[in-house]
Parts: sequence; structure tokens; C-alpha cells
Amino acid sequence: MSKVRVIARLDVKNDYLVKGIQLEGLRKLGSPHDFAARYYEQGIDEILYMDIVASLYNRNNLSDIVRRTTEDIFIPITVGGGLRSVEDVRSILSMGADKVAINTAAIRDENIITRVAQSFGSQCMVLSIEAKRRADGHYEAYFDNGRNHSGKEVVEWARRGVALGAGEILLTSVDKEGLQRGMDDDLIKAITEAVDVPVIVSGGCGCAADAVRAVSAGASAVAAASILHYNKTTVPELKDALRAAGVEVRR
Repeated sequence: MSKVRVIARLDVKNDYLVKGIQLEGLRKLGSPHDFAARYYEQGIDEILYMDIVASLYNRNNLSDIVRRTTEDIFIPITVGGGLRSVEDVRSILSMGADKVAINTAAIRDENIITRVAQSFGSQCMVLSIEAKRRADGHYEAYFDNGRNHSGKEVVEWARRGVALGAGEILLTSVDKEGLQRGMDDDLIKAITEAVDVPVIVSGGCGCAADAVRAVSAGASAVAAASILHYNKTTVPELKDALRAAGVEVRR
């Protein structure tokens, strides 16, 4: 298994870094660039920018933030939210993004996965899945920042997305998101066993032990937000704790 990546997830609304719980009740935290720069200096492996209201307004508003970030941050940057077409993807890549995470547009028209993969390579096309557990124990994919039902069963949707060309999956547990009480290891295991592409997991990481369990469940990368934004740990501390638990991470 390749080294596990530690990713900083930055949810953005109207030029502000925000953080909520289960994608609701958003709190402004400051400049997303300043947070990204701090994590870069600490040794984060990648930056994940999500415009969390973009789908509601049918646009992605991160171009200026991405352009500024690439002036002094030299690690992979993934951008998600409001990307509805190959042209939208081309535009955000031209600003310096390396990959795009697509959820709502893929649920509405799954062929966008193939179009993006064919245009820019499957490594650029990240299928973003926002999962909630149903009463029957299965998981359903949601869209519009966890607000709307898709009717798609998560494991089958992940398989379908990969078959269509997605080179990576960003898996967010809406149930766990922002609570810092542990990630959904059952969900992670179900997805990582179903697909043969890297899976980035997001939602619920409150300490290094949570990240270790996620990796044990099959995650290729852990996207952290609250524990970094609220200074519960630093990137070096998190990586050191992962190494101490036997997880190979990048230096």
C-alpha cells in the first residue's frame, strides 16, 4: 500500500473558511488562504477546497482563492462545488487546481464523469460522495451539500462512478461530519472493498486514533478539518501519531 496522505479540507462560503456540523450551522473562521498556507508550512500533503454553497447558486466561486493559493503553495489542490461541465473544470484547472471533486452534477448526469476523465485524465476526476446511513443500515448518496436525496445506494454509486472513469473517490460521512467523534469505519470499509481506486475519507476525524482506524478500514487518505482548524493538533503532530501507530505517511 502506498503512503497515506493527510489532506486539509477547507469548506468555503463567500470567500470565508467555514465549519459546520453535519454540513449545517456554519461558523466563519477566517481567510481560507491563510489556513491553507499554515497547513502547507506544517507539511500537509494536499489541500481540498470545497465551495459548499456553489451547487445552490450554480457556480463555483473559488477561482480567485485557487489562483492566490498556487502563488505560494506547491502541493496538489483539489476543488469541488458547483462544477457542472467540462468547461467549468477547464476553467478551475487553468487557475491552478490539479483535480476536481464532482458530486451534484454527476448525480444529475453521470456522463460528466466520463467527459471529465476523457478530457483531463481519470486522475483529475474525483467522485465526491456525501453519504448518510438509512434506517435499513444501507447508505444513500446525497447532494447539494448533504441536503437532497439522490436515491442512489452509496456502494453501487461508487462502483458506477469508477466504471465511468473516476480515478479517486472523496467519501464524506454526513452523519459524522464536524462531530470529531470518529469516522464511519463501516462505510469506509464498504467503499474501499468495492472499488480499486484511492478513497479519501472525510467526516468525524477527532484525533490520530480515528485516522488510524480509517486507514485500517482501507482509506488511502484522510481529510481533516475541525481538528486542524480549531488547533486540536498540528499536521506534524498528526503525522507523528500516525507513524507511531504503524501508518506510513509522507514526510
